[in-house]
Order: sequence, then structure tokens, then C-alpha cells
Amino acid sequence: MTQFSLTPPHSARKALHAVTAMSFALVLGAAHAQAIKIGLPVPLTGPYGAEAKDQVRNAELAIKEFNDAGGLTGRKAELLVRDDKLNPGEAATRTLELIEKDQAHFIVGGLSAATQLSINNVTKQRKVIYVSISQSDAINEATDAGPYTFHEALNPHMTTQAVGRYVFKKGMRVAFLTADYAYGQEMTRGFTRVAKEMGAEVVGEVKHPLGHQDYSTFLPRIQAMKPDVLIFNNFGSDNRISIKQANDFGMKKAIKFVTPIMTYTTRVAGGATTYEGVIGGTQYFWGIQDSTPSAKAFNAAFRTANEGRYPSDYGAMAYSAVKSLLIAVKTAGTTDSEKVAASLRTLKYDTYKGPQYYRACDNQSVQSVLVIESNSKEARDPTDVFKVLHVEPASEKLLRSCQELGLK
Repeated sequence: MTQFSLTPPHSARKALHAVTAMSFALVLGAAHAQAIKIGLPVPLTGPYGAEAKDQVRNAELAIKEFNDAGGLTGRKAELLVRDDKLNPGEAATRTLELIEKDQAHFIVGGLSAATQLSINNVTKQRKVIYVSISQSDAINEATDAGPYTFHEALNPHMTTQAVGRYVFKKGMRVAFLTADYAYGQEMTRGFTRVAKEMGAEVVGEVKHPLGHQDYSTFLPRIQAMKPDVLIFNNFGSDNRISIKQANDFGMKKAIKFVTPIMTYTTRVAGGATTYEGVIGGTQYFWGIQDSTPSAKAFNAAFRTANEGRYPSDYGAMAYSAVKSLLIAVKTAGTTDSEKVAASLRTLKYDTYKGPQYYRACDNQSVQSVLVIESNSKEARDPTDVFKVLHVEPASEKLLRSCQELGLK
């Protein structure tokens, strides 16, 4: 009887081993070449749409620069943009999809205090690094802070400290027109605190819904308070419309207009007449390029990629968030959340405006704050919209203490 062996001959076994080794190498190569995915949920539709679209352009530039420099040993980055519609529920849903369906390694985004907190709830539960690019005080507090939550933006306390100390004088009467959600409320709280420290008097506040169009019923109430300063604690189109209507109402003749954040996109859309003489705060204006080498390099790169346009302030923040995150990825040599978070916490970076770093207790980016004034309509260059009145240097003195935040 003929005997059949179930063991392949030596030559066959050798060939089988070679095929197995090759398959394993291909799997390793595919894993090695997997894109580094960064999810970007921002409100492309709604009153903050102009700022959100510029955040996308700036984030794309940071991705391109990383990829052009070779990525992470050849591994390229990819940006996954989603519209959160300025809605906390939508933001949470889009973030969950980015993580679970699209396998995003990191999340950057959130252009309102409310949406960024809902994004953060999702990323914290799944131990995914989230870099927020919108103002919020709550995200630094013990209930929302966490080892994977980083805040690249200024926060309302920092902003109101810088702007309030520049504007307020002893005995000055201050009134607020406030968007009735977390951003506006936190700005009011911050300015009220600074006013008390400076000896100014808060004479009242009028609140309005987010995305409001007609402020005619609010303005007489504010005028009756007889303020020296009116602070517009709102953002985007709310800021532009309310300031224009207050100006049309003749209030600027007797009252100084101030807003905590005066954005480049809103100022361009609103025009010089509407914003003439308005004082505000910002984390970036392209005009600092003459004194800041990183700003000059950033402006040049953005203009090359965007038909000569200058980057906006909130757009620049998205660039810095993505760029610093990818620097940390490269330093860590991995996309592992623990290792990249550790790399971010030790990172000293200057991506676009001067030195920055993340404070240990709350992962808040310590950075400068610019106090700016809108240029007059006689300005020769239509893009030269602001005059920098003061630069508050990067310092932890601008932040609430770790103890006040409920952190160690």
C-alpha cells in the first residue's frame, strides 16, 4: 500500500514560510503606512461659519506641512472635517462617528463653549486626545479637565484680564450685552471680576439669544443705564449685527464699545465704519509679523496656499493646534494617546505667535493676549484692520489658579 505523508516536503515548507513572512511584512507595512487621522468638528453652517471655514483652511496647512516634511517616518496625516452645526448634540454625534467609524486618532475643534464641552465628554470617555480651539473657562475646571483634554485657545478669564485691565478705570460705568450661553456668561463673569479689582462699576447686563437678528428692543434698556463702556459679550454674526445696530442707534457717540474677542473675519464682514474705534482682544493678528518671526513664516505659508489671503485669528489657532499636536506625535514616535499626551505636556512650541506651553494641572496653553483696536475707514490697506494697542505677555498669572479650578 502506498503511504501518503501529511507533512509537506522541505522545499514546500520553505516556500510556505517565505509566503507567510511576506504576508506578515505586508501587514506590518500597511499598519506602518496607516494615515494619522485628525477629526475636526466645527460649525461650518450657522453664525460662526466664516470662522469655522478659516479654521479648516489653517488646519489643512498644518497637515500639508507635516506631510511635506515626511510625516512620521513616512506615515502621513489626514484631516477629517465634520459640520457640528453649532449644536452640542450634533457635535457629540459627529465626534463619536469620527472615533468609532472613521477611526480618528485625535480630535481638534469645537467653535463654541457648549459644543467643545460635548465633544470633550465623548473624547474623555474614549481616552482620545482632544485639542480645543475655542474659548471656554469650564473646560479647564475639575469637572471637565482630564489627561487627554488640551486647550489651545485663550479662555475667557485670560481674555477679560488683559482687555479689562487695559480699558477699565476707577469710577467707570460698565454695561454688558451678552449672548445667553456659556461663552457670553463666562465673559461677563470675567469682566465683572476685573471691574471690581479696577474700581469700575457694573451698572447692568442685557442678555440676548444666540443667533439674534434684531437688537432694537435691547439697546434702549442699555442706554438708560448710562454706561461709559458697553461690552458686547457675543461672537461671530451676533457681534457684527449688534455692534452695527448700536452704532446706527447713535450709542457710540457717548459710549465706548468693547468686545472681548474681535475676530478678523467678523471685522472684515462688518466693515470699517461699524467697527471703527472698537477695542477688543485676540490671540493673533497677522500684523505682528514685523516683530514675530514665526508669524511672518506662518503668514507667508498661508498666503501661498490661499491666493494671497491672510490667516484669521481663530483660523491661526486651528493651525497651531494641529501643528503642535503633530509635533508631539513626531516626538513620541507614535499615535498612542498616553505617549502623545505626555509629549504635549512637555512641549515648548512657537508655531505662529511666540512661545507657548501647556500648564501641567489643566493642559491650558499659556500664551500672549493682544489688545487691539479696529482701524478707521481711512486705512489704505483693507486687510490692515487692527492696531495692536498692547501685548500681554504669556504668563500663568493670567490664569485662574489650579486650586480655584478644583485641581491639584
